[in-house]
Amino acid sequence: MVPRTWVILGDKGGDNGQVATIVEALAWPVEYKYVHMRPEFVVGKPRYRPALDHLDLAQSDTLEAPWPDLIITVGRRPSMAALWVRQQSGNCTRIVLVGKPSGHMLDFALVIASAENQMPPLHNFLPTTLPLMRIAPEDIASEVRAWQSKLSPLKKPLIAILIGGETNPFIMNRKVADRLVATARWIVDELGGTPYVTTSRRTTSEVVEVLRRDLPEQTLFYEWSLDGGDNPYRALLGSADGFIVTADSVSMMVEVIYLHKPLAIFPLPGGWLGDLDQLRRSLAHWLFNPKQGSFADRMRHRIARGVFYIDHFKVLSATRDFRAFHGLLVDKGLAVWSGQPFKQPQAKLPDDVEAVVKRIKELF
Repeated sequence: MVPRTWVILGDKGGDNGQVATIVEALAWPVEYKYVHMRPEFVVGKPRYRPALDHLDLAQSDTLEAPWPDLIITVGRRPSMAALWVRQQSGNCTRIVLVGKPSGHMLDFALVIASAENQMPPLHNFLPTTLPLMRIAPEDIASEVRAWQSKLSPLKKPLIAILIGGETNPFIMNRKVADRLVATARWIVDELGGTPYVTTSRRTTSEVVEVLRRDLPEQTLFYEWSLDGGDNPYRALLGSADGFIVTADSVSMMVEVIYLHKPLAIFPLPGGWLGDLDQLRRSLAHWLFNPKQGSFADRMRHRIARGVFYIDHFKVLSATRDFRAFHGLLVDKGLAVWSGQPFKQPQAKLPDDVEAVVKRIKELF
């Protein structure tokens, strides 16, 4: 019998794309439930618990009985709604969460998280190398055609500089903005090409102001806005000859990688507090990733499980180590560092979707 399945999604396209990849491979019927946040929680974080009071219920799909056997969800805010549904079902609904949980890991039947997430090796955790997002080739082709008249006359190589924003442990300040400007000049002066710079909703106003003022005149500049009008992002994914992505944005890096395009990672500083925080993240990476090839590794595996149960404030047991993830991409030949010559990736991409589907089916 196929379990009654809901997919609860919010407004983050990258997150939703991972769930869509799973649902497509799962190949059984699902009901989509889209939830919209109240204005103060679009950016602000609600207190994590089973709840619906962070949702704009008038704009969201209705969550009511009959309750599902399974929910697949992603992200802090949608997973709060999923936990509320499970509560209403008498804790009979099983939840599959994609990504690092904001709450207690054992609240979920299965947690699926990629290599930047540092998670204790518990029975309900399935690690993947890369996030499971995909971009439909037809969507890219459509955008390439729509933008062809604007992009095709530009001097080659066309290099997209994709800028994210401040995310712990990284900061994005004037020095970062100046380095981004210098990178754009390098593309013009050394490569003889065209930089196309795009920002995101997390890009700080200080950085946007410097870019707007100091980028070389050969640069095309897209400043992110809430209405999203005339956004070149998908057209660039299909048209650019290379990509430079700031270190905070795993999702943009992974989309480039899945398209087999040359990728360079633009490092970001952490500041004194961020550098201190990085030590915690590095410790979590060391603790939670034993190969179990030796007695010491097996002992570390046991310690990692124990840490989860005593780490009430999740100092170690639910964090991300971006820098370890960057190193993984470089070591696997999937990326280079910004400023190095671009390389066409030759490595075979990991595909963990089959293992994910198998684990979900095993829940029933």
